[in-house]
Amino acid sequence: MQSNSCNSSLSADAILRHLGPLAGEFGLQVRAECASTNSELMDAPPADDGRVHVVVAERQTAGRGRRGRQWQSWSGGSLTFSSLWRFAPGAPVPAGLSLVAGLAVVRALEKLGVQGLQLKWPNDVLVNGSKLAGILVELQPGRGRTPAAVVGIGINLRLPDDAYIPDQPAVTDLARQLDLVPAPEALLASVLTELHILFDTYAAAGFAALRGAWQQRNAFADLPVRISGEGTDVVGICTGVDEDGALLVRTEQGLERILSGEVSLRAAQ
Repeated sequence: MQSNSCNSSLSADAILRHLGPLAGEFGLQVRAECASTNSELMDAPPADDGRVHVVVAERQTAGRGRRGRQWQSWSGGSLTFSSLWRFAPGAPVPAGLSLVAGLAVVRALEKLGVQGLQLKWPNDVLVNGSKLAGILVELQPGRGRTPAAVVGIGINLRLPDDAYIPDQPAVTDLARQLDLVPAPEALLASVLTELHILFDTYAAAGFAALRGAWQQRNAFADLPVRISGEGTDVVGICTGVDEDGALLVRTEQGLERILSGEVSLRAAQ
C-alpha cells in the first residue's frame, strides 16, 4: 500500500481506498507535475517488488503520445498516469497489449454510465467519434526473461474552452458525457482495477480471449478506412482485428494485416 505524494491535490490515500482489496497490488507515486509519467517509469523503473507501480500527475509538461506527438494536459482538466506491468516469462507481450488497455479504459467508463464509447485501433478511446482518452504503451528493455511494459493513459476530464489538441479535429471530455464527473482518484482506481483484471486474462490466454470484446466497440467496424504512415496508403474496409491485435483491412488486393503502431487510421474520404 506504500504511496508517495508530492504536494498534489490528488490524494494517494483516496486512490488506495477506492482500490479496496487490490490496494496492496499497487505502488503509487502522486505528483502535482512532472515532465512525463511514462518517462518517469521508463527512465528509472522501480525494483520488482511484486506490485504494479503507478505514477499519476495532475499536469505533464512534456507528455508523450504516439508517433512523437505531445499529449496535452491541464491541471484539473485531465487524468494522466502510467503503470509498469511485469508479466511472467512466456506471456504474449506485446501482441494486442494497447488494445487490451483501451478495453480496460472503456469498461471502467461504461460502468460510470458513459454512452457511445468506441475503440480506435490501436490506442484511442472515442465517444461517438470524438477522442476522450489516449494510450501509449512502451516496452521496457529486456531484464532477464520477464517482459515488462509501461502503459500510459490520459483521459480528458474537463477541457478548458480554449484547449487546442493538434491533429485531433474532434475531442470531448467527461464533463460533456456525464452530469457528474467522478473524482480523479475514483476514476484512476476503476481503470487500474480493470487493467488488473484484463491483463491477468491477457497473460494467461493472450489477446484472442479479449478480441470479441474489442470488436464489439470497434469505431471503424465495416467502414472504409485509410491507413497512412508507412510510405504508401492502404485503403479498404475495416474488418476488425486479428488474434494478435493486428488491424484487418479488406482491400482490392485481398485482406491485409496492419501490424505497425506507427500508422494513422482515419475514415476514408
